[in-house]
Amino acid sequence: MLSRTADNLFWLSRYVERAEALARILEATQRLASLPVAYAGSTNEWESAVNSAGCSSAFYAKHEEATAETVVDYLVFEKDNPSSIVNCFEVARHNARAVRTALTVEMWETINGAWLELRRRPERQLVGEEFTRFLGWVKEIGLRFDGSASRTMLRNDIYSFSRLGMLLERADNTARILDVKYHLLLPEETKVGGGLDYYQWSAILRAVSAQTSYHWVYRQSLKPWLIADLLILNDQMPRSLAACYGDMVRHLDDLSRGYGRQGPSQRIARATRAKLENAGIEEVFQNGLHEFITGFIGENNRLGAAIHEQYLA
Repeated sequence: MLSRTADNLFWLSRYVERAEALARILEATQRLASLPVAYAGSTNEWESAVNSAGCSSAFYAKHEEATAETVVDYLVFEKDNPSSIVNCFEVARHNARAVRTALTVEMWETINGAWLELRRRPERQLVGEEFTRFLGWVKEIGLRFDGSASRTMLRNDIYSFSRLGMLLERADNTARILDVKYHLLLPEETKVGGGLDYYQWSAILRAVSAQTSYHWVYRQSLKPWLIADLLILNDQMPRSLAACYGDMVRHLDDLSRGYGRQGPSQRIARATRAKLENAGIEEVFQNGLHEFITGFIGENNRLGAAIHEQYLA
């Protein structure tokens, strides 16, 4: 396969996954911001949304304050924000068009249809229920694209590059959401386990579609260390860091067999997977959850760079 084709497939899936993740972050933020003051506390949930999206520096260069209006405008519509939802779908459609013959009909129709729908929408006019429906629509596009890929693609190198982009982006998003919750959402004076803490952790689980899974696995009330265990180390949870890396190792091994050689990307993925397999949640908290996640995000970025150098450049 041409490196240009692999690169388009890789980034197509990354941008679709990024758009869905932004919709989930905004949905969780909207839910927290709508809570009564007694439960919502004094923190700025919209500021945490910007931090979760990893674009705080660029956001504050354009806006003085994180409010519902400024954050929604920046994360959904802003043309100068390369990771806004509108831009994610724009770039995804561009990449999909470049590799049209490598995609199945269902995948192409999902992306092209989403792009056409966005072009028909009046910009910057999402309020109330309309905004909620829009976020649901973005998540639905992500689910349709992912489902189309899983159900209709041949299990070859095209599929592997597409899945690698999605999994790398998903791992990054899960790590950032968990890190921001732990450090920014809960006020210092609030006790862990209080009413505010419960609603915030519940919102984070909803953001990654894991609330029902949590109760199935642990059968307990919400506890930060168990939520961290689910989202970091539990292989059963498809958005967990461990599950993402288990799948990435498999796809990179498929590529190494198909192309006849291994390289840095296989070694980095296996090393990170082994670290997640051997870690215990008590050890993670003892050494610092923030430090663990920061290290993971760095390794995840290093893997992305290695994949680019090895296959996409």
